[in-house]
Amino acid sequence: MTEILVQTADGPEASRAGRVVDHPAWPVLKGAVEQIRPWQSKDGSIDFEREGAPSPADVERAVARVAAAVEELAPLLPHDDAYLKALVADLHKWVAGGFRTPDFLDSLLAFQPAARREDGLQHLVVFPMYTQNGNPDRNFEAVVLRMVWPEWLADLERTRYDNPLFCGITFEDFTAGYDTNSAVLFPETIAVREAPERFTWGGIFCDREAARFRRVTEAAVDILGMDLPADIRAMVDDQARCQEAFVLWDMVHDRTHSHGDLPFDPFMIKQRQPFWMYGLEELRCDLTAFKEAVKLEAEGVPQARDVQYAVLFDRMFRFPVTGERVRNYDGLGGQLLFAYLHKHDVVRWTDNKLRIDWERAPQVTNQLCAEIEQLYRDGIDRPKLVHWFAGYELVSTYLAPHPGSTWAKGPEALDTSLPPRKLVDEVLPDEFPLSMFYEALSKKLKHVIASTKGITAESGAETVAA
Repeated sequence: MTEILVQTADGPEASRAGRVVDHPAWPVLKGAVEQIRPWQSKDGSIDFEREGAPSPADVERAVARVAAAVEELAPLLPHDDAYLKALVADLHKWVAGGFRTPDFLDSLLAFQPAARREDGLQHLVVFPMYTQNGNPDRNFEAVVLRMVWPEWLADLERTRYDNPLFCGITFEDFTAGYDTNSAVLFPETIAVREAPERFTWGGIFCDREAARFRRVTEAAVDILGMDLPADIRAMVDDQARCQEAFVLWDMVHDRTHSHGDLPFDPFMIKQRQPFWMYGLEELRCDLTAFKEAVKLEAEGVPQARDVQYAVLFDRMFRFPVTGERVRNYDGLGGQLLFAYLHKHDVVRWTDNKLRIDWERAPQVTNQLCAEIEQLYRDGIDRPKLVHWFAGYELVSTYLAPHPGSTWAKGPEALDTSLPPRKLVDEVLPDEFPLSMFYEALSKKLKHVIASTKGITAESGAETVAA
């Protein structure tokens, strides 16, 4: 197994000193959390009337082991002292409250990883939470992670891409909710009595993203008979280099949700809208990261060209064939990018081989970004339903809608006297089905994609070595 060391100001060995996962209290904490998790209901509470339920005394003992282990580990994490004390208090409150729906707002407010972004700094995180693209229930999870904040990234954030809430992170170890496809740690997922006024951090595991990207890209390149230029091949073979590409991509993507000519609230996270609008928003943020990477490459930033490859390959190869086809907005964005590049002759599928015009790829990819940006700018002056139809027109210019689609027939096929949110009911679960190209690719890649569940830098390295 290859261990990726995180370089800090004091060197890689200092970054490994006092590792939480090497302390004997960590397996005790992890084991106690794993014992509690299956006892919990969807909302995180424990129903003692349920068949096979534990006794309150059993749960209390398990929670006591978690709290004691946290206190043992706290000296390794002086920067998280306020959070760890609040965490222990919240655990005791959960016990005293009879194990009802957990409320960890106090410890959430005390956890402030973005306030001290230092490369290699470790954190222990314990919360009742769901894991996006992982476990949908608010079970307890325990995660040990490290911050990814090299000086070159800190300088770009400070001078160019202000994003004070963003945390690049990597896994050290985790409980079952992260032995999944989840690659994020978001405060919105944590069980609390009320949402705080604002969230102050958000973390993305660049090691999982990079390892997943490498495994899927390697398989796709082989299946599609692609000839990779030497610099791209070197990137795909290098976990640390891919992690740097993803942490830069993520930082720019994340801030883009609140930058640009936006029709007030582009993502409309608490509103109903057709899933292709979510797809366009996510793709806009990725293509903005791509566009910025083109600029940064011209300025000599070494990670910038890798970001371009990562965006193209992850979007074209993994996104369209990952997950269910029900309102799969990320899949739709990947389909759109491939179709756009194909129709502009940047990618060609000929003689059962995929060829990419590497010289024209940046220009044409930026062209798609400009079309989406123009859609947004025009959307400022449009009613919501008109904006949705404009988005549909952009997507359907390059992707064929389902033959049974009502939306494809235009406004006259819909009851436009209804409020827009009601018309979302007329959207098909798979409004833009996979092309024949992607249907075939999906069959060949599905086992590879399934194998990336729970992947980390270390497990990915083991597979490559094998």
